[in-house]
Amino acid sequence: MTRTLLGSAAISLAVLSPALAQTEITFFYPVQVGGPLTEVVDGYVAEFEAQNPDITVEAIYSGSYTDTTTRALTAARSGTPPTVAVMLATDIFTLIDAGVIAPLDEHITTPEDQAWLDGFMPAYLASARLDGHVWGAPFQRSTAVMYYNKEAYAAAGLDPETPPATWDEMVAHGRALTLRDASGTVTQWGLGIPGSSNAAHWLFGALVAQNGGQLSSEDGLHTFFDSPEVIGALEYWVSLGAEHGIHPPGVLEWGTTPSDFMEGRLAMAWTTTGNLGNIRANAPFDFGVAAYPGNPDPASVLGGGNLYLFADASDEEKAAAFRFIKHMTSDDLLADWGIQTGYVAPRDGSWDTQALQDYVAEVPQADVARRQIAVSVPEISTYEGQRVNEVLNAAIQAALTGQQSPADALTAAQAEAERILAVYRD
Repeated sequence: MTRTLLGSAAISLAVLSPALAQTEITFFYPVQVGGPLTEVVDGYVAEFEAQNPDITVEAIYSGSYTDTTTRALTAARSGTPPTVAVMLATDIFTLIDAGVIAPLDEHITTPEDQAWLDGFMPAYLASARLDGHVWGAPFQRSTAVMYYNKEAYAAAGLDPETPPATWDEMVAHGRALTLRDASGTVTQWGLGIPGSSNAAHWLFGALVAQNGGQLSSEDGLHTFFDSPEVIGALEYWVSLGAEHGIHPPGVLEWGTTPSDFMEGRLAMAWTTTGNLGNIRANAPFDFGVAAYPGNPDPASVLGGGNLYLFADASDEEKAAAFRFIKHMTSDDLLADWGIQTGYVAPRDGSWDTQALQDYVAEVPQADVARRQIAVSVPEISTYEGQRVNEVLNAAIQAALTGQQSPADALTAAQAEAERILAVYRD
C-alpha cells in the first residue's frame, strides 16, 4: 500500500507560479533498518515541496542513528548544521548539553499547532520533554517485539497462536524449536537476541524491565547497572546459550537478525517493529509477532527517533523546518509510514485513519506493538549517552562471550558510568 502523492495539477501549479523566495532546509535521515526507506522518504519530501513551493528540502541519508548524530554534531560545531534531523529520542540529553537544538514548542503559536502537539501519544512525547520544553517530535518510533516462525512452531508440536508469556516458557519453547543434525550441529536456534553494540543496550532494557529493574534515572544523571534486577536480567540472557543451549553462542548481530530469522536459522527473534515491512515482504513462511514475555510481568522498551530542529538555523529556516516537521508527523503520513515500515505511528489519530485500520485488519501483527506500549519502558537515556551506552554494551558482550561474569561486568560498568556522569551532577 503506497500513499498517493499530490496530483500532477498541483505540481504543475507549483511549477507555473510566479517565482517565490526560496527557503532551503537540510534534512538528515538515518537509514537504519531493512527495506527501501529512502524512496518512501523521498516521496514525502516531494509531496511537501509540492504543497510548499517556497521551500526546498535537501534530504541527506546519513547512515545509522549513531552516524547521524555524530555527523549532525560535527556539522553544527563547524557552523554548517542541518536544519532538521531524525535522531534517537535518547539523544536529547546530549543534544541539549551541546546546545545544538532549539525547543520545538517555541513554534507552537496557534490552536492548530497546539492540537498537533497534543495529538502525540504521551508515552512517546514524554521522551521529547525536558526542562519545561518540548525538544522534538516523535517520528519513527517503535517498541521491541518478538517475531516467531509459525511453521517451526507447528513442526515442534507447539501452538502457533500461543507464543511464550514468561521467561520459563520462552526457554521451554526454545528447547523444542532448537534443531540439530546428525553430527550435533545446530541447524535452527530456538531464539536470537541481538547483542551487538547498536542494539544490546536497547533490548537489554526490555529484559531488565521484565525483571523489575531499570537502567537509568529519568534525569539522565544516574545508572543502576549493578542492581540485582539488572544483573539477574543479564544472567538470564547468558543462560539462554550457556545453560539452555537455545541461543547462538557469543554476540548475535543486529543487522543480520532479520535475515537469520527469514532464512530459518532462528525460530524466534527479538528485534524492532521497524523490521515488520521487510520481514512481511521476504519471509517465506507464516510468521507471528508477539509481545515480549515477563518474569513474571511482561515488558518491552520504547525506541526510535524524533525530529529535532537545530538552533543555529535562521528564523526563516526554522519556520520552514517546523512546517516540514508538522507535515512529516501528520496523522495520515505517520499512518502510511507505519504501513510502509512497521514503525509504530505515535499519534492516536493515525490509528483512526481508514488506511491504518484496513492495514491492521489485513496484517494484525502490526497492532501488537501499539497494544504493547502500555507495558513498555523508556530506553536508557543519560548525559554522554553514547559513552554510557558503549560502557553498558561492552559489559553485556563481555558476559555473552564468557569473558566476565554478569555481576563482574556490570559492577565495573556501573563504576565507569557513574564516573562519566559525575561531572553533570556537580
